[in-house]
Amino acid sequence: MGWTALRVALTVLAVMSSLASSLAMVSLDSSSPGTDEVQTSILAFSGFMVAVGAAVMLVWRHRWPELVTGIALIPPLLLTADSLAALIALAALVAHRTGLIRWGGTALVYAATAMAVWHDSHRPLELTIAGNVVGTQTTPGSVIGVLVIAALFTAVPVTIGLVRWARDQNTRLAGEQHELRAEMARREERARIAREMHDVLGHRLSLLSLQAGALEVTTDEDAPAAEAARTVRTTAKQSLDDLRQVIGVLRENPAASEPTPAAAPPPQPTLTDIPELIADARRAGLAVNATILLDQAVSAPPHLATGAYRIMQEALTNVLRHSPGAPADVTVRGGPGVGLAIQVVNPLHPQPPASPGSGTGLTGVHERAILLGGRMGAGPTEQRVFVLQVWLPW
Repeated sequence: MGWTALRVALTVLAVMSSLASSLAMVSLDSSSPGTDEVQTSILAFSGFMVAVGAAVMLVWRHRWPELVTGIALIPPLLLTADSLAALIALAALVAHRTGLIRWGGTALVYAATAMAVWHDSHRPLELTIAGNVVGTQTTPGSVIGVLVIAALFTAVPVTIGLVRWARDQNTRLAGEQHELRAEMARREERARIAREMHDVLGHRLSLLSLQAGALEVTTDEDAPAAEAARTVRTTAKQSLDDLRQVIGVLRENPAASEPTPAAAPPPQPTLTDIPELIADARRAGLAVNATILLDQAVSAPPHLATGAYRIMQEALTNVLRHSPGAPADVTVRGGPGVGLAIQVVNPLHPQPPASPGSGTGLTGVHERAILLGGRMGAGPTEQRVFVLQVWLPW
């Protein structure tokens, strides 16, 4: 708030100073003897009005520095007015612009200031300011004096503008350094999480897959236990593949995610894989009543197909976790131009068991639906059932 108040005060001071200076120049020109009174009055009035406009435009000198500087140059270059507004605008121009615009504007303001000082030096001695320093007669010394005074006047706003430009550059560099440090910290954290996931989850899933394989081998091939072991082994293998992909993203190593002849990444699931996902849920003990009506499921966009598969996967997992033993009614409908609608309905468990999950499953479904441009609704109804509805654009 303090800095804002200071900027407002400086802007008001700049405008008032420019107006006062313009009024003083008009008064001096009107008081000069030996000139045509009518011509002088018209010229002075025109210069004063343009100077007023230039002074008011100083309010926007930081937003449109080229425009304000150009307007402020008109009174001293074309009329008999001072260049204070142009000098004030020059500081903003130097602070916000570089290269040809900065130095071209500086040269024009210097020329305008030299003309204003030259005009002032040729007033009568009792009315001039510059004339008391360089003299009122046109001599080589007076010309050099006018150029030196104009250079000194121009150097002040140029110095102020360069200091402000350097300060803004330092602030920008400090912000970029802060962002760079934050990004390095995020990368280190992602690398640490990736190492922990690889060491802990990878090891446990590998053991689970080996144990399920051993159980499948030692059990009668047609026994229900063998079928369950095969399901566990397949699920563990898929989880390992998903884990490798997640670790690759966390490490941000593009080479790790590129397919190679030795180890190509597993293909992403599609809409045609949803029936197999439902079959896996049935093998896990979930009674699923499924209705799937899809048009051109094979040609569905990859991001839509993968997102719908993951949403269905999370929905079935939630039913198994929060309502064990309860049936689920699954409906999947859609096609190009219509959209994809997913609905999963299951009875509420009278006493929901404690869930080992993180409680963010529905949040993840909602975020995925939003990212795909769709919408999600979920919650219990008066009929004591839980309904999950998702619509995704196709």
